[in-house]
Amino acid sequence: MDSKKKTLLIVLAVIAVLVIALYSFFAGNYNKFVKMDIGIKAAWSQVENQLQRRYDLIPNLVETVKGYAKQERDVLVEVTNARSRVGGAGTVPDKIAANNELSGALSRLMVVVERYPDLKSNQNFMKLQDELAGTENRIAVERMRYNEAVKIYNEAIRSFPANILAGMYGFKDEAFFEAPKEARATPQVKF
Repeated sequence: MDSKKKTLLIVLAVIAVLVIALYSFFAGNYNKFVKMDIGIKAAWSQVENQLQRRYDLIPNLVETVKGYAKQERDVLVEVTNARSRVGGAGTVPDKIAANNELSGALSRLMVVVERYPDLKSNQNFMKLQDELAGTENRIAVERMRYNEAVKIYNEAIRSFPANILAGMYGFKDEAFFEAPKEARATPQVKF
């Protein structure tokens, strides 16, 4: 075998290795991004399941409180309006903002409830309050899972050299589900 054939074989082998390496890089990272994107959507679906559960509980809770706290109409209207905005939200960021608003309104409603000892002894109310508390815990867990999936995905699409591929295929950062600023303040209970 002469040196030209040997050189040609070496060049072809190097080209083949480079082609395989590039294919592995592009296919592997692309598939990883797709899998992560689907994971985020699945995690968001779980968040939405729990948000829907809370959304469905609210009318019963409001009606029960109405019977005891007729003069607290503003808070009840605020909860109802916030619930309506949740139902009308279309995008994930809009849903996050609407649900954060609803969380704040529900916190204010629970503060109002503290003013009515008879209401707290009502079995229907207690059951609804327990359901709502359980749902809030489920929302917190699912929100944590969603945020973890978003964190991993956002890190992956921003890391070099995968960020080049992410940009080429249009993979963009996803939004975190963050607590509203009002949630950082402790609700004040006054009698």
